[in-house]
Amino acid sequence: MHKVSPIKTFFTGLPKNIFSGFVVSLIALPLGLGLAIASEAPPMAGIISAIAGGVIVSILGGSNLTITGPGNGLVIVILAAIVGLGGEDLYQGYLFTLAAIMVSGLFLFLFGIFRLGGLSEFFPSSALQGMLAAIGVGILAKQFHVMLGFTSVKGDTINQLILFPDSIRLLFTSSSGQVVLAAAIGILSLVFLFLYSRIRNPLFHLIPAPMWVVVGSIAVSYYYEFVLNNPSPLSPNLMILLPENLLGSIPSPDFGKLFSIEFFGFALSITLVAVIESLLSIKAVDKLDPLKRRSNINKDLRALGVATMVSGYFGGLNVVTVIARSSVNVNNGGNNRSANFFHAAFLIAFILLFAPQIQRIPLPALAAILVYTGYRLAAPENLLKIYKIGREQAFIFIVTLFATLFTSLISGILIGIVSTFLIHLVLNKSKNLFSRNWLKPNVLMYLEQGTGNYYVSVKNFCSFLNFFKLKAKLDEIPENEHAIVDFSLCEFVDHTVMEGLSDYSRSFSRKGGNFEIIGLDIHAAETDHPFAVRKTLPERSFLNFSLSLTKRQTLLQKLSQKLDWFYLPDPIDSFGDLDRFLFFKTKSINYKYNNLNSKNDESQLFDLSFSEGAFIAKEDLKSTFLQVKSPIEMPVFVLNKENIMTSIFNLVGFEDINFKEHPDFSGRFHLNGENKEEIKSFFCDDIIYFFESHPTYYLESRGDSLLIKDKERLASIQEIKRMMAFSEELLRILRNKNV
Repeated sequence: MHKVSPIKTFFTGLPKNIFSGFVVSLIALPLGLGLAIASEAPPMAGIISAIAGGVIVSILGGSNLTITGPGNGLVIVILAAIVGLGGEDLYQGYLFTLAAIMVSGLFLFLFGIFRLGGLSEFFPSSALQGMLAAIGVGILAKQFHVMLGFTSVKGDTINQLILFPDSIRLLFTSSSGQVVLAAAIGILSLVFLFLYSRIRNPLFHLIPAPMWVVVGSIAVSYYYEFVLNNPSPLSPNLMILLPENLLGSIPSPDFGKLFSIEFFGFALSITLVAVIESLLSIKAVDKLDPLKRRSNINKDLRALGVATMVSGYFGGLNVVTVIARSSVNVNNGGNNRSANFFHAAFLIAFILLFAPQIQRIPLPALAAILVYTGYRLAAPENLLKIYKIGREQAFIFIVTLFATLFTSLISGILIGIVSTFLIHLVLNKSKNLFSRNWLKPNVLMYLEQGTGNYYVSVKNFCSFLNFFKLKAKLDEIPENEHAIVDFSLCEFVDHTVMEGLSDYSRSFSRKGGNFEIIGLDIHAAETDHPFAVRKTLPERSFLNFSLSLTKRQTLLQKLSQKLDWFYLPDPIDSFGDLDRFLFFKTKSINYKYNNLNSKNDESQLFDLSFSEGAFIAKEDLKSTFLQVKSPIEMPVFVLNKENIMTSIFNLVGFEDINFKEHPDFSGRFHLNGENKEEIKSFFCDDIIYFFESHPTYYLESRGDSLLIKDKERLASIQEIKRMMAFSEELLRILRNKNV
């Protein structure tokens, strides 16, 4: 097959990437200006950030479709840095903050060098959502007053929220035409942003909503100047002001507070938010990639670090990966990093060619864009979505939200992490689960022989605290393979893990692989949401607890319907005659669940919980078994794969029975039983050929029935189907033997 040259592919896709870069720049221009102004930085700071990110990250980055520039999440922390470091002199605070931005760029670069991108997994998902909501509230609180035409409202987020009624009352009592015009521009812009998605004309949607707001507000300025002969309808403090000499007015970062604790704290806060916002965006954009590529996260962090240092040196804000602009890039056909470069190139062209028009953009219009952005981050439906996952997740969300609002971003996320851990302790009613197993390796992965499946077993607990261990193993598995993740030995799985596993499932599906989760069938969840926290109940509670069906159970139910069998997912304490089988002579059966029974009672498939050992040596295990009635009388025997462990059977008086005429069979299988001659007579050529040509199962005969087991774990749906097909063919041979 002829391989297409990467260079040819690049040039073939160039028109699409140029167009996509242009569309993205239409959003990046007003957002860059607005985010900078909202941060109390000069308007050009946001544009410089977007240009530095577009040029440098497109060359050095490890993502294919992401767009970089100033981020929503950094508005609050940059504003806090400028005010905190500068005091009354905001411009001096801006110069100190530029130095902090450059230091944060160095931190970002080191994050990438030391491959610390996985640290984002230490942040619980609900706590992150709460922090982002707090950022949204902060943006909305400050920009709401500017949207109404009042730029003098100062104070922290809480104070600005409290002053909402005062600004509204002042608007209605004001007799100034400028105030009314400014508020009208801001409010109408906000209404348009909310209604934009309802306008169905595809040509209209070629221009993004923020650019429509900018174009409309500039048109108002021209209308007042040429129609009403009023060249300055709004006061200068409500308009964008760009420096006359762009290259000659580049500020120099001030490192005068480099060694102060305050400076280091702000640099660390900026870095933390930049890492979180970038990694969340990178993961989200990877899901949108039609070519199913995965980003090199640590390479991207290095590129973002370099871009941030360059941006800070030239007076710009931090450079982060942004989800909204990246989504627009994907939707408009961008397919490689050149779209990010072209978005920066168009921004340079806009600034050089349309500086007079840009200075006609009123601040209330930009504030409306940011109010809308803040609302989207902090919308009530976000909390409702979290609540549907579980009440405890809503509690974590709210605690983090208010902690961030009343303290700081770092304090808020730390409080969110602590509250998440405390919630986990309450849910499990035991601190021992975490304290005993914190340092233990809890993930085992190996490639199963025969099937070629990657099997991953997770023990004890899996939460945001140790999810990185599981991720490290899952990242080693090619996404076009079959992965089975088994939680049957895991007592607790939190929301962050469930959400992360959903991302893996989607990635494997897109690459043609199969990502299967098993072992959650006896874990309770407060809600039916697929991301809800899962925890095992005390053993006695299983028999009286109705569980909502997991995905695996739903597939088992469909399988039972197809076979016209009975299906009972709930645990039961009736074990039938299982204790007759040699397999359970040294084991204690706990309970059966996911029971599939044929209507003639001749076959039953079930998951089984059983234990080996006692006290500190006790180990709880779970496996899937198939028990079938034999159509003929058989000798008592055990057939298993030949390995070191099969020598254990010799301890109970059984020796391996070999067939000289079938050396391959004898070398592959360990066969034992009391009546050797009867067993040798039973294992005719047809039966031996059958076993040689099929997967190896543990098979035990008690004369009238067979017990079949695959591996020392729960079986996946595909494995269950293979096991049932194996038994059906074996029973057919036995029936023919009887004839």
